[in-house]
Amino acid sequence: MDAAARYQEEVIMTKPPEELTLMLYDGCIRFIKLAMQAIDEKKLDKANENIIKAENIITELMSTLDMSYEISKNLMSLYDFVYRWLIQANLKKDKKYLQEALEIVQDLRNTWAEAIKIARQQKNK
Repeated sequence: MDAAARYQEEVIMTKPPEELTLMLYDGCIRFIKLAMQAIDEKKLDKANENIIKAENIITELMSTLDMSYEISKNLMSLYDFVYRWLIQANLKKDKKYLQEALEIVQDLRNTWAEAIKIARQQKNK
């Protein structure tokens, strides 16, 4: 493992869980946007690769939910919808599915970032 990879691993290992979730959302957004660009450029193998990366992130987010909470059930429904739309986008190489998935993930990411901010403000009171 080179120095850059070790550094990246160290950064990830020292992040609090809420920051890791934010990083997952950011990664998913990035991969969806890259897939959209690849479709525009007719690079369907690159589109496939990036959609699969986004799917893997959504699967990871699904696996971390504690289903004993009502909000987790709501999140699972949203993640499931996004996952299905990513599959459709990949099968049809259609950006409209990616755009809808992107909007949902961006909303989730922004809501999560705001929740972190509020929690930190309350903690520092």
